[in-house]
Amino acid sequence: MMSEAEKKDADAPGLPRSKPDAVPEYDTGTLFAGRREIVIRHAGSDYRMKITKQGKLILNK
Repeated sequence: MMSEAEKKDADAPGLPRSKPDAVPEYDTGTLFAGRREIVIRHAGSDYRMKITKQGKLILNK
């Protein structure tokens, strides 16, 4: 049985789901925080993720 704090954490928008084996989900509104572009660092490289004018996502190295 989940405590009230665990329920709040599980339902918080933009946070990964707490189910075991579930793929984490992130809301773009949370990630981008009003911007059109973010940088993701992976294995020593920077990747730029952009929201296009059509509302699609593009990831470039």
